[in-house]
Amino acid sequence: MVIIRRFGQPQLPALLMLHGFLGSKDDWSILMPRLSQYFHCICIDLPGHGANEDTLDSPGLHQTAELIVSKVHSMGYMQFHLLGYSLGGRIALHIADSYANSLLSLTLESAHPGLQDAQQQAARAKSDNIWAKKLQHLPIANFLALWYQQAVFNDLNKTQKQQLIAIRRLNHPHRLANCYAATSLSLQQDCRTVLEQLDCPCHFIYGVNDNKFAQVAIEWQTTLADSGLATLQLHPLHAAGHNIHSLHPQLFTDTLLKLLWVDPLTSSEE
Repeated sequence: MVIIRRFGQPQLPALLMLHGFLGSKDDWSILMPRLSQYFHCICIDLPGHGANEDTLDSPGLHQTAELIVSKVHSMGYMQFHLLGYSLGGRIALHIADSYANSLLSLTLESAHPGLQDAQQQAARAKSDNIWAKKLQHLPIANFLALWYQQAVFNDLNKTQKQQLIAIRRLNHPHRLANCYAATSLSLQQDCRTVLEQLDCPCHFIYGVNDNKFAQVAIEWQTTLADSGLATLQLHPLHAAGHNIHSLHPQLFTDTLLKLLWVDPLTSSEE
């Protein structure tokens, strides 16, 4: 079962929104007062998150992509804009790989395109296995306290981390562990070339204070440019870190609307 929340009039262009690891469909609610005026926003709980009790085979990235797109197509939206944050962005790349013709646009927020050699994959598999065991055996609050000590979350202050822990501890740890293991970055294909098969705009939004993903984005765009492809548009946002939409919702919404919204009146005049 794919659990969703929808915002905005059904006749508006569809925007499918995929949250990150430990999140839920409700993570996007802070953006809805404005975003739902322009798009029919479809917010989905990923497997093992929120109210979604689905478990995944391993690797499970393409399986998750199929579950999600089947649901969206069954709702009557055969084409949609696609936005994915972190894990949601990695799943979005697998949707793009399998359902290129369904995408009106692809927007990634702080998302990794995949590891490029066996040594990196082995190191990541070892690290992810350790995290998965912690998730299975530690009290969920203890796991979350450790999780948010990672460098990628350095832009969060103590209060913000405590607020996240209070929200995230409602998830079921064993379901999370299944999703985490099945969607490990070590199992992900290198998705850098997926963009080559897309005819739609492709955007990468990142915070300049998120050094890791700033580097990932710049290197990815450079690799594509060296191959003669100008398919990935970068959008660095200042004073922002890894999770931009949550901590800087107005900035994120402003950026997203500039990228995706085409005024029908202005467009027809042109």
